[in-house]
Amino acid sequence: MEIKARYEGKVLVAGATGKTGQWVVKRLLHYGIPVRVFSRAREKAFSLFGDAVEIVVGKIQSASDIARAVEGCSAVISTLGSSSYNGESSPGEVDRDGVMRLVDEASKAGVRHFSLISSLAVTRWYHPLNLFAGVLLKKWEAEEHLRKLFSQENRSYTIVRPGGLQDGEPLQHHLRVDIGDRLWNGSINRSDVAELLVVALWVVAAKNQTFEVINDFEEVQAGLEPYYDTLAAMLNAPLR
Repeated sequence: MEIKARYEGKVLVAGATGKTGQWVVKRLLHYGIPVRVFSRAREKAFSLFGDAVEIVVGKIQSASDIARAVEGCSAVISTLGSSSYNGESSPGEVDRDGVMRLVDEASKAGVRHFSLISSLAVTRWYHPLNLFAGVLLKKWEAEEHLRKLFSQENRSYTIVRPGGLQDGEPLQHHLRVDIGDRLWNGSINRSDVAELLVVALWVVAAKNQTFEVINDFEEVQAGLEPYYDTLAAMLNAPLR
């Protein structure tokens, strides 16, 4: 049975060939949404997705490459993540500068929504993960830049801060969501993070949200959209 697209517009996925990025592409295609992927290796992207997506080759260090990638897209989903202490794959180059460059070019191109994967404990400068070239601090700086540019009129953002990423099919766990970076640990399936990033394209309650999420317990879910209503209720709850 053909599924009617839940979102009208082309979505650029940055970091698409990574494990979480692959799930983002899968879920976008599941909902019938046109996908463009931004990759430095066309062969790898084609081996994963074939003709199901449009591929733009380029590097996250190049503003002109990014500008080509975002042109004509109405939304961007970033699953970019560093993989080394230094060089072009370091936290400074990818988690901060790369994401910030992507945000800048998306803004210039008129992109309306930007979904970003960040990390649990991103505001905690003393966290052990910062021993990896300050990766959490770099992610926090990128978050702040995204919030600044995409909280403006006619734009929106969604920032998902997951716990440890693990493999598994989506919609198999009840999730625990929170705001204010109060969750210390936990894990979550990459596929569910991807689902949250994707449904944020059309769920009104997902707009301009920054939140943490981990698995709570095993329970089949009909969909993850209701978790955004939970977040909205948390934000509107009176202070104690």
